[in-house]
Amino acid sequence: MQTPISPVIPLLCLLALGCVDRPPTSGEGEAAGRPDLEALTPPERMERLVTVLAADSMEGRATGSDGARRAARFIARELESYGVEPGVDGLFIQEIPLYRVRLPNGRERVMVVGTAGVPEGAEILEEMRDGNVIGAIWGPSGREAGEAVILGAHFDHVGIGRAVEGDSIYNGADDDASGVAVVLEVARLLAGEGPQARTVLFLLTTGEEVGLAGTRFYIDHPVVPLERTVADLQVEMVGRPDSLAGGHGRAWLTGFERSTLGDALAEAGIALVPDPRPDQRFFFRSDNIAFARLGIPAHTLSSYNLHPDYHRPSDEADTMDYGHMAEVTKSTAAAVRILANGEPPRWHPGGQPGTPATGAGSGGGRP
Repeated sequence: MQTPISPVIPLLCLLALGCVDRPPTSGEGEAAGRPDLEALTPPERMERLVTVLAADSMEGRATGSDGARRAARFIARELESYGVEPGVDGLFIQEIPLYRVRLPNGRERVMVVGTAGVPEGAEILEEMRDGNVIGAIWGPSGREAGEAVILGAHFDHVGIGRAVEGDSIYNGADDDASGVAVVLEVARLLAGEGPQARTVLFLLTTGEEVGLAGTRFYIDHPVVPLERTVADLQVEMVGRPDSLAGGHGRAWLTGFERSTLGDALAEAGIALVPDPRPDQRFFFRSDNIAFARLGIPAHTLSSYNLHPDYHRPSDEADTMDYGHMAEVTKSTAAAVRILANGEPPRWHPGGQPGTPATGAGSGGGRP
């Protein structure tokens, strides 16, 4: 989750990101000797996923880094192992070309190549590569027709930074390995059910921490046309219970009152409640906002309780509550089934956010 701030390149054999079927390197998971996921309890499956994604070997998963690319390969292999189909022309990874630039004010920034162009006076320091991971359970009409819903989470974090008590790796277990783990587990569950009425896309993005770069790239290069994308649900920071949401196993939804999705969840008795901290403007601080500003009903599911490990090296895998995450997974899967099979959500009058003012950041923009 962000702090408040005011041509798809073909990936042949995943190029720099590596082939999905190659043996993993240390810290990327288990290709040989992989545990039988069905033999693990849901909390154990959550723990396995977060432990890999938030390992020190992932180096904090900064956008464009080796650690982020390792995380992308791991996520792609997971989706493939569940029987989820690749979403990008037979591939799971949608490669994103990036620049690391130094702005005239001396600050560095990661930018997608070929979008708005390098700012005047900026110096290109490095060409980088990263990628979104996209899996699909195609609906009855296949990929060429029919509507789609997106279930997403970002796998990037902030990398290696200032050491705190000797630890300089910002592991990002809650932000957002926890959300990725829930999306992966929902993908595993739904893959076992077969097609829903609509296509379900599992969109694991990079670059949320640098201005929603991965989501913005996906919007420019969608797998299913945006006019046929009826909803986006992001999962962000669900590793710990939030007492204001009801505690263990319960989560909240940003913008609950903005669309009919909140009404449908309440009617179905799903354990999701309205965001209890609207003053934090979380609706505007995650990947959902990029979809919402285009008119697609889009919300973020979370149980972030403002814990002190946010964006610190102490956001480690052993601080997560995996039983809580397993319960949140059930609610997330139920919400996705509603989106995939029920009436498309609609904005309530005044619920759709407006376009941000020119130059506004991705978070904290005006509603």
